[in-house]
Parts: sequence; structure tokens; C-alpha cells
Amino acid sequence: MMEYKILDSGVVSPKGFKANGIHAGIRANKDRIDLSLIASDVKAKASAVYTSNLVKGAPIYVTKANINDGFAQAIICNSGNANTCNSDGIEIATRTCEILANELNIKANDVIVASTGVIGLPLSIEPFEKGMKELVSGLGDTKEKNDLAVAGIMTTDTVKKDIAIEFEVDGKLCRIGAMTKGSGMIHPNLATMLCFITTDCNISNLMLDKAIKDVVCDTFNMLSVDGDTSTNDTVAIMANGLAGNKEIDSNDKNYAKFYDALYYVCENLAKRMAKDGEGATKLLICNVSGAKSKKDAKLVAKSVICSSLLKAAIFGSDANWGRVLCAIGYSNADVDVEKVDVSFKSKAGVILVCKNGSGVPFSEDEAKKILLEDEIEVLVELNSGKGESKAFGCDLTYDYVKINGDYRS
Repeated sequence: MMEYKILDSGVVSPKGFKANGIHAGIRANKDRIDLSLIASDVKAKASAVYTSNLVKGAPIYVTKANINDGFAQAIICNSGNANTCNSDGIEIATRTCEILANELNIKANDVIVASTGVIGLPLSIEPFEKGMKELVSGLGDTKEKNDLAVAGIMTTDTVKKDIAIEFEVDGKLCRIGAMTKGSGMIHPNLATMLCFITTDCNISNLMLDKAIKDVVCDTFNMLSVDGDTSTNDTVAIMANGLAGNKEIDSNDKNYAKFYDALYYVCENLAKRMAKDGEGATKLLICNVSGAKSKKDAKLVAKSVICSSLLKAAIFGSDANWGRVLCAIGYSNADVDVEKVDVSFKSKAGVILVCKNGSGVPFSEDEAKKILLEDEIEVLVELNSGKGESKAFGCDLTYDYVKINGDYRS
């Protein structure tokens, strides 16, 4: 994977983007920012990917309709309330877009709207009406404004998750910035998460849509914390073209540069969400190689990182490789189990624990030393082809139950 220059201003790093976050009163805790805004100086091309859950938050329906034409100019998101399973949810989300559009002097259907928080909790339009002027008037392109916006979408997250990078297209310097929230209720398709991405790269609607959907399949859709797919998951991207490069309108070398940069951003954030899983102490990555197909590799990788038994073993630094084999066995992938090799790896080293589907002698002390680190890789070699994939997860701890035992309070 290419290395990129990392910028520190997140979603406002690309030209023409501003952000802000305020406490609008959606959360009772006045110390918690609960309303975030990202706005482009000009109308931008837009695309989004949403949860596969049949129960969807009202903002998803409104956003889908708004960006059906392929354009948007602002993203607004509240935390503390998912605006899901509410009889007036569509009305609230629609009215939020109208209030914001009036303050920004844009069209209401150029707004992407999102919510995150407790499902089924009534949501009032009042905080949006009272807070919108402050939110808009405070827009800025500084790191501080980016950080306020990131804080405003957090729920049980313990750390902010944002990134921005530079890359060159057609001789022009382009940037991609992104921020995510996600800590629990995270499982592939999408994972329980929100991600908002900005770029000043000039790219056509068709290629932007292709890029975000393809990248999500190999990054956020390979992320799981607890096996629960949320109702509000949204990955949305705005591309305003202000970098000035020639429009990327085909699958050429310039598209490849954009794709690689977008992949880098999304994979980085997927790993950070996994590491910040509710109650987690370790990032768990499963790298699968030698599969008969990419589909088989993805099935195996997902199955391994979703195994509650393996996740618990990783928490206890127990090299219980049988749980890896077990997860491979029920993955529904086309696998020859008598060819499977498994190793555990961290910055403390790497140790082979299974060869050709059977255990091999290894030092339990050395294995424990490797598994005590906070980032663990499970290396699975299937020895049956060229298919590869990776998935991201975390260990399963006592604190996960504690956090979700009283989430509403």
C-alpha cells in the first residue's frame, strides 16, 4: 500500500470544505457536542452507501431521496438519538434539511442528513431550530472546527476518528478527508457506523459512485465488533472538484490513484473503529491468503474475526488456534481444511500454531508474549489459490457487557 502525507485537519483539509459542532440540546449532558455540520463552498458530487438492515433510520430515506440526483452541499448529523422507529422521523429529518438549507442559502435537497444514538427515542425538532444559526455561523476550516464536528457524531466512542491525506492527480494536488463514529453494534454490511468523506478531487458521479461502493466492500464491510448491524449506518462522500484536476471519468490511472487514496483512508478508519470497539483492549486483524477465490477469502476472514470464542481467547492472550479452524469450518467458504496453516503475529513476533489443518509444537510462553500486544494478526494460509482478503475486529471483554447493559442511561 502506498504511503501518503497525513494532514491534521480531517474533513476540512480538502479545498472548499468547512465544519463545526455544537451542543444543541439533543443530549441532556451539556458537555457533549451533539450536532455536527460539514459544508462545501460549492455544490459537490455525492454518493452514499447505507445499512443493509431492513429497519432503517428516517434520515437514510431522506438522504437517499436528496442525493438521488448525485449532488449535495452539506452533511448534518446529530448524536444522542437515532431518529429510528419514530412515527414523525421522516418529518423531523426533512425539516432539519430545510432549516439548514435556509441558513446556508442552499436547496434542502442538497443536504445529507444523519443521526446516531438510541433507537426508538422521540426526537424534537426544537434543538435544530434553536441551534442551527450558531452551528452555521461557526463554520470554519481549522483543525479545531474539524474536531468539534468529529466530537458531535460520537456515541460510545472513546477516541475521535478522522484522517486526511494528500495525493496527486493530473499534476494537481488533491486531498481526501474523513471522519467516522463507531464503537459498538458493528458488523459487516455496513458495520454500525457513520462515515463522512470530503474530497476536492474532480471526479464524475459514475466513478465516484463506483469508488465508494467498491472501497466499502473491502474495508467497512469487513469490520465487525459484535455481530450487530445497525439501523443508521451511512458512508457518504462529497467531491467538490476544487483541486482543479481534469475530471476523472473512466477507469484509468487517475481513477486508480483516487481509488487507492480512498481505500487508504477507509481502511485506516476501519482499523481504528475496530480497535475502539466497545470494551476492546486489542485490535484483531485476520489476513487470509491462498483462497480459491476472493469471495472465499472474505468469507473466511469475516468468520474468524466474528468468532466470539476466538475474540474471548484473544482477550485472554490464549493461543487457542482450534477456534480459528472452527470459524473457518463454518464460514461456508470452499476450503480444503487439510491444507490450512495458521499463525499469530504482533510486533512481538510471529508463531506458527497450525500446519495442514493440524497442530504443531509451539511455545505457549512465546505465543502468550505475542498475544499480549494490543494489535494481533491471525494469518490464515489456505494453500488453494490466489484469493486474498482481510477483516478487522477486536477482542471480547467484560466491559462490552457492562457498556451495553445500561446503554440507554
